Amino acid sequence: MERIAVIDFETTGITPSSHCRATEIAVVILERGQIVDRYQSLMNAGVRVPGFIERLTGISNAMLSSAPPAEQVMNEVNEFVGTTPLLAHNAAFDQRFWDFELSLIRRTRLQKFACSLLLARRLMPTAPNHKLGTLNALAQLPHTGKAHRAMADAEMAANLTAHLAQELRGTHGLRELSHDLLCTLQKVPAAKINEHLKKHRGF
Repeated sequence: MERIAVIDFETTGITPSSHCRATEIAVVILERGQIVDRYQSLMNAGVRVPGFIERLTGISNAMLSSAPPAEQVMNEVNEFVGTTPLLAHNAAFDQRFWDFELSLIRRTRLQKFACSLLLARRLMPTAPNHKLGTLNALAQLPHTGKAHRAMADAEMAANLTAHLAQELRGTHGLRELSHDLLCTLQKVPAAKINEHLKKHRGF
């Protein structure tokens, strides 16, 4: 499978706006099942962190006061990612913030997002839930650090993606995987995933 950029944001809320912004971003580059490069930074967008978010993430207003401006961080991380295909756990959330923060520096996303949450729902259907920590524990993947910090979560999502790729090869007999295939599989109804995968065996 080609290089994939696995992204995670920490934010001040759920929906990006002038009052709800990113506070931290991490990206890990996954290649042939291994993490080969990383980018991480806090980012100061001039928006106050609510108390409950600070308690959840550990990211305080004091920490952000000395962080680089959000515009600088997004320019850096956009250059770091380039045109590499994107993936996140619960990608709808990270995609919204990626697109919003890019728009503020007058950039536009060029590539699609794959979603390890949607893929896990289809490939790990017996999991008690599909939270990132639960799935990593179930698959006995390495502990990467404190949850709700961008780098720890990005590394967990990358490790989970590598595990799902192994499942597709070992359990389902797929020889060649691509980001486009992941994007296709995540849209297949869970009840039809095995039938759909049969079409790709041997390719």
